[in-house]
Amino acid sequence: MPSARTILKAVLLVGTLDIAAALIHFYIKTGKAPFKPVLTFVASGLLGKTAFTNGDGMMLAGLLIHYCIAAAVTVFFFLTIAQTQFAKEQKMLTGILYGTFVWAVMNLLILPLTKAPKLPIEFWSIVIGMLILICCVGLPLSYISTAGQKKESIESSH
Repeated sequence: MPSARTILKAVLLVGTLDIAAALIHFYIKTGKAPFKPVLTFVASGLLGKTAFTNGDGMMLAGLLIHYCIAAAVTVFFFLTIAQTQFAKEQKMLTGILYGTFVWAVMNLLILPLTKAPKLPIEFWSIVIGMLILICCVGLPLSYISTAGQKKESIESSH
């Protein structure tokens, strides 16, 4: 199991990569400034429609909620998936499968239970969403967990 410091760094990394990718994707898709729409949408999952009417403070709330979610998926990964022999041996496949798993849990289970507005189901949005989570969450976590294990085994042998 990696140290709390390693896990915190992983949370900050994957949370930042994921939100940056979401902001860039929104901008490319719409041509509009992404911060307010993306972050207030995240906040609306917990706060409902009031997130869209309560000003710029909702962007901060959305960002905090986003990092809480990033922390949850990171801690879950390190406590469960990273401990398996498969994850230790198959870093790339583990990252791809975990990113896809996170997409499925968020979009098929969590989002429908939140107060966020329902988004249209579009093939390319699904593909891009999965690719973002694979590249920004699954793969980094998979490689961080293995790098941490190598470093800890080297340190313990000295």
